Amino acid sequence: MIRTISPNRASFGRCSACAVRSLSICGALDQTDLAEFERIARHVHLAPGEALFTAGQLAHSVHSLTAGFARLYKLLADGRRQVIGFALPGDFLGTAPSDRYTFSTDAIDSVTACRLPREAFTHFIEQRPHFLLRINEFAARELMLAQEQMLLLGRRTAEEKVASFLIGWRQRLAQIGDERQTIALPMSRQDIADYLGLTIETVSRTLTRFEREKMLIIVTGGVRLLDAERAAAVAAA
Repeated sequence: MIRTISPNRASFGRCSACAVRSLSICGALDQTDLAEFERIARHVHLAPGEALFTAGQLAHSVHSLTAGFARLYKLLADGRRQVIGFALPGDFLGTAPSDRYTFSTDAIDSVTACRLPREAFTHFIEQRPHFLLRINEFAARELMLAQEQMLLLGRRTAEEKVASFLIGWRQRLAQIGDERQTIALPMSRQDIADYLGLTIETVSRTLTRFEREKMLIIVTGGVRLLDAERAAAVAAA
């Protein structure tokens, strides 16, 4: 069950202390605007596997992820799943071109997010035109990620797809301060396969091949890059 915390006097100030504030849409707000933002926000906590929202559901809210990792996906008519992305702390989710969500999002691990009623959030933006620039930056980044996935799903080999995913995910982790040589992979190999348009067996075989070729070492919870330059070269092929 999703746990929601309503704002009260004890909870005010959480946005100022948020570890990913500079990475999120809130990074463009001054203290006065931040206080108003916090007034309309609800803090929600999800256990692994819980849905933040579901495709077809009325899009009553938007969300700013503050902790944990989430999976974005669509279900095809035949029941197959296409993972369309992974969200990290600081990402903004839930904007929809219509009155219903066009994809589903659930928690990969324990997730915390700020949930804002869509109507109140729209009013908040209307009163602060400068904030719209920040929203546009996030929309442009989302478009870029969508274009990159289109390239991944195109005419690329399995090796190129997996290497590109690892390099891209490593760069995204670095943006939230995780610059370790070990690339954390909180998502499952099935998730990666569904994102890359491959089978789980192909993903596993490819990672094993990379390990055999001493490009990386498979470790618990991720992979450790031994030859980042070669991985980048394979990804760019």
